[in-house]
Amino acid sequence: MENAIEVKELCIAYRSLKRYSIKQNFFQRKPKKEDVFEAIKQVSFSVEKGRILGIIGRNGSGKSTLLRAIAGIFAPDSGTIDLKGNRVSLLSIGVGFEKELTGRENILLSGLLLGFSEEQIQEKIEEIIEFAELGEFIEAPVRTYSSGMYSKLAFSITAVLETDIMLIDEILSVGDAKFKKKSYNRMRELISDQNRTVLLVSHSKETVESLCQELLWLHDGQIRMRGETKQVMQAYEEFMK
Repeated sequence: MENAIEVKELCIAYRSLKRYSIKQNFFQRKPKKEDVFEAIKQVSFSVEKGRILGIIGRNGSGKSTLLRAIAGIFAPDSGTIDLKGNRVSLLSIGVGFEKELTGRENILLSGLLLGFSEEQIQEKIEEIIEFAELGEFIEAPVRTYSSGMYSKLAFSITAVLETDIMLIDEILSVGDAKFKKKSYNRMRELISDQNRTVLLVSHSKETVESLCQELLWLHDGQIRMRGETKQVMQAYEEFMK
């Protein structure tokens, strides 16, 4: 089976200067030392086309950073990410929308960024709006949206404008009960396509065990374990105790 994703020796670090005054900086000859946090450390793995891989780990383990790197939002400090020419979408709260644009305008912008033509997006835009259930808020700036409304719009775009690779970061856990059920059912439909590859980050054991064929456990930016879903989940739960 061919791979849809290949990650090799990936390293990503965050850098931040400690707080200092302009006066101190002007008179100090040596530059301030940076604080460096290694979020991803020498991570390598591949995902076969059509597989559903869950990514688990405690907060701060590097899960979201990894997804954002695969989506092209974060650039690696070293290592490579090869998507084999596949179109990729990221579902994550706080990523991907221009806050001053309306929901309708963000549908168009998001679709263009995913590589769809304006004609393709216009053919699907009413279906996206109907799925999102935002009513007249679709014409309001996204900055006025609640987190639930934001997640509805983000999910609806990916649910209708289908991509080869879907990266999902906790978004299935946001929104009202009715929409959660609808999005969960739609997700099952999407991932049943044997040509679609899915990476799913979630703290929900039920979601992970019902959707994912295998799990990758990240710990402190490194892969601690990868394998069959129940086996890895059991090891992770024992560790967390």
